[in-house]
Amino acid sequence: MRALVLGGTGAMGRHLVSLLSDDGWSVDVTTRSRGRMGHDSVRYIVGDAHDRAFLENILMIADYDVIVDFMVWRTETFSEAAERLLSNTRQYLFISSYRIYADAPVLKEDSPRLMDVSQDEKYLRTDEYALAKARCEDMLRHSGRTNWTIARPGITYDSGGRFQLGILEASTWLWRSIHNYQIAMPDELLSRLTTMTSGADVAYMLYALVGNDIAFGEAYNLATSESLSWSEVLEIYRRSLPVTVVTCTLDQYAWAARAPYQLFYDRMYDRVIDNSKVLKATGIRQADLRPVRDGLHEALSAFLKSGGRVNPSCGANARIDTLTGECCLGDLLREDSPFLTAAKYVAGRLRGRV
Repeated sequence: MRALVLGGTGAMGRHLVSLLSDDGWSVDVTTRSRGRMGHDSVRYIVGDAHDRAFLENILMIADYDVIVDFMVWRTETFSEAAERLLSNTRQYLFISSYRIYADAPVLKEDSPRLMDVSQDEKYLRTDEYALAKARCEDMLRHSGRTNWTIARPGITYDSGGRFQLGILEASTWLWRSIHNYQIAMPDELLSRLTTMTSGADVAYMLYALVGNDIAFGEAYNLATSESLSWSEVLEIYRRSLPVTVVTCTLDQYAWAARAPYQLFYDRMYDRVIDNSKVLKATGIRQADLRPVRDGLHEALSAFLKSGGRVNPSCGANARIDTLTGECCLGDLLREDSPFLTAAKYVAGRLRGRV
């Protein structure tokens, strides 16, 4: 059996590759990072799967029983790739996102999608992440084929460095906390509910859908059914290191993280996910998934103990500085000198704006 995993080196992909390999699959993995070492059953192919020629060359290499697609596609690009992908495998597993959903008390597979109910015409004219994923889903549904499966993971965490706090990535909030800087968050966000799942558990659910005839032509939420408030997530992180928060407004926070749609059309909704459909299809039990409080703490502790490196985001950290009244430029420069020019530029632009 042979699998192609597009963009399979992240919080979910690396675990899925291991599961497939351990079960005797030959796995080809595309990556844009050089230096990854494969072994007898896993081969890393360096290149960008968005590139049509690169993708077609891969599809000519072998016949794949399954293609698992972790790529983030622009709608226009995916419209050109979808038929090629569907026609070159027995099962095409498209990784979508829970972010396609509009606000709802509990997210089920048939819950309303943002694309279908939003009245924000400016937003709908974009190809923002949640909209692009929903549009790609529709292309699969209208393809005339049924050899696809749509997976909609929630927020994931992983000891490899995948840790989110609101809309802040580890490159901002975790880097700042490690270096004893404050972060800024709005009180309104801290009270919202979120669902965070171990990347390994999502991979486990994905693996159970591979080759599963029940899953053809279906969509599944891949997440734990547990939900926590962002303030509870913050307290879990604080078990491993100090995280000091100052209050800011929602608009300031959206500006600093440069992700207003993610904030207002996702994180500011209470996100509780119903995973009963995938559990029924795979035979996995909720009890088989890691409890969030233990899993998130253990993952962050393991990352810190391993000396895991957080590559800081220069622009985001400079913008957060304007909200906390600090200046992390010195540590940014000591950690990675190429930040010098960019940091000076950003600091100059931001001075006095907030």
